Amino acid sequence: MSAPSTEPLQLTLAGARTLHLAAQGLLQSRRKKAAKADVLAAIRQMGVLQIDTIHVVARSPYLVLWSRLGDYPQSWLEQLLAEGALFEYWAHEACFVPIEDYGLYRPRMLDPAAMGWKYSVKWMDEQGQAVAAVLEHIRVNGAVRSADFERTDGKAGGWWSWKPEKRSLEVLFTSGVLMIAKRHQFQRYYDLAERVLPGWDDVQLPSEQQVRRSLLLASVKALGLARASWISDYFRTRQPRASLLQDLQALVEEGALLRCQVAGWDDPVYVHADHAALARTAAEGRLSPTLTTILSPFDPVVWDRRRALELFGFDYRLECYTPAEKRQYGYFTLPILRRGALVGRIDAKAHRAQGRFEIKSLALEDGVRMSARLVHDVAGAVQRLANWHACPQVDVTQSQPAAFGALLAAALAIPADRLAA
Repeated sequence: MSAPSTEPLQLTLAGARTLHLAAQGLLQSRRKKAAKADVLAAIRQMGVLQIDTIHVVARSPYLVLWSRLGDYPQSWLEQLLAEGALFEYWAHEACFVPIEDYGLYRPRMLDPAAMGWKYSVKWMDEQGQAVAAVLEHIRVNGAVRSADFERTDGKAGGWWSWKPEKRSLEVLFTSGVLMIAKRHQFQRYYDLAERVLPGWDDVQLPSEQQVRRSLLLASVKALGLARASWISDYFRTRQPRASLLQDLQALVEEGALLRCQVAGWDDPVYVHADHAALARTAAEGRLSPTLTTILSPFDPVVWDRRRALELFGFDYRLECYTPAEKRQYGYFTLPILRRGALVGRIDAKAHRAQGRFEIKSLALEDGVRMSARLVHDVAGAVQRLANWHACPQVDVTQSQPAAFGALLAAALAIPADRLAA
């Protein structure tokens, strides 16, 4: 009997993509209707669910879940938070995180000054009494929203012009003194950490080495496969490259990670041992991507713009912060994932009062071949998304190429008098 091969597993780029999508829960269409437990399972699979408040379509966390689960009640996410299955903190960015991972983020709370703009040392130094007053108000009266404090200075806007109580709530949140007890209509309710998570004691705090190891392994597992340069971004661990490479080598030697190779890439990729069988299946070309769906700009598949380019050849930029006249694709473009490839993007808006879902612009990627099957797949994904928004009427305003827009409109049964000139 021959000894097992010690040669690294070889993957094609297509195989690498399918492994990544399988790890992210985006390889194949679901056959069963989602249950509430599936929401928590999807977040655990990703490791985190990034929060963003823009809602020209459904807010990002809901959309990320829809891409994986299909139709589901958005209220399930808030219920899981209120029930204590999730907590909110700065992970990749502001995120919903499974509660069992609280200890991995507790060290960040104990050193909030290292969190950059997310924590204002100056505010704490200069407004200590005001911060203490907000904290005492919560201690006596229970959970509060920022909206519960009346604005008196006539200003509005971001951190630089938040009302004082909002600033105090945020520094107390970042330092772990407060947690988010629940959300209602997406507004946060801040409460004392000991009331939200009464069973926690800092004697449970993992060591720095344990945290680093756990987050490294979790990032590789969530990604399916990872180049070294992709790893630190996932949970924003900011580990120096030399230290990261040492840790990767140690984890390979221990058998916790596998070192593999992707055709055309000089550097190795790493695969979690739990995905060993999945990686072999991908290497043999036996993972079949069948899902066509629409992604959020803050989906883990595309939130690292460099990774999206290297893995999918998808050059993606969110343009909501770009002046309108300089935008190439639109305000809040949503990538189109189709059978293992990122084939285009749509800029959409849900006109909820009218029950109308507007595709303001759609652009296919260069080189994507138009076919009846492509039209069918994209039309199905768009209509499902529109229906989930309770906006079953779909309008296509602009498309590149224009011929695809006409075919898509026909597949969506859009009357000619509703097509843009």
